Amino acid sequence: MHTVLEQSMVTEPKHTQPKRQGMTAIERLGLRISSLINHPVAQIQRRITFQRLDTEGDQEWDEVMGLLSDTPGITVTFNNDATVTLRWDARTEDDVEIESESLRAIAEPLP
Repeated sequence: MHTVLEQSMVTEPKHTQPKRQGMTAIERLGLRISSLINHPVAQIQRRITFQRLDTEGDQEWDEVMGLLSDTPGITVTFNNDATVTLRWDARTEDDVEIESESLRAIAEPLP
């Protein structure tokens, strides 16, 4: 015979943690580049140089490099030593901020 506590535990649905979705490869690459850009020295110099990691796929790399190349105020230079240099203009009051929703749309998986 079950006690009242045991019966209530049996009949109540168990609460499970919602599945946490991991970051996409594009989000990881974007976060990596964003952290480089936000470094205090990079903010003073208004440039960064970085290279592609072995874990970054062609599709993700091309997508993010294309986005950066199409962004007004950013100059993307592909160097001979397989590094990439980003240079950006100083911010002005007329700058428009890109909302994070716009960046998430880019990170959506392709059909």
